[in-house]
Amino acid sequence: MDRGTAGSAHRGRLLVEVRTEGVSEVVTPAGELDHHTADALSTPLDAALEQGRSRLVIDCSRLEFCDSTGLNVLLSARLKAEAAGGGVHLTGLRPVVARVLEITGAEAVFTVHPSLREALSG
Repeated sequence: MDRGTAGSAHRGRLLVEVRTEGVSEVVTPAGELDHHTADALSTPLDAALEQGRSRLVIDCSRLEFCDSTGLNVLLSARLKAEAAGGGVHLTGLRPVVARVLEITGAEAVFTVHPSLREALSG
């Protein structure tokens, strides 16, 4: 596994870890993704895309909450990644986050993987 870059950002109730593995940028938000913390996730996602990392794997296994603002961050990243020739891959969806995707129909526009290992190999 390539661990060429690593970092983290923390804003209030959300900690975001970022690392590079192969051709993927793995972004792991931990905590609550909402109006107050959305920038803590959107900033590293935008930075990855600006650096040419268009295959974004978002490991949601530590994400405890996601509201509509958080969902908009994910949808925006997906559009930007696809415009750059990549995509957003979600993994580790907890029931509360999976439910937000299901209710809104957003699950249909993301590639969802059952494990991080599968997200990185796919």
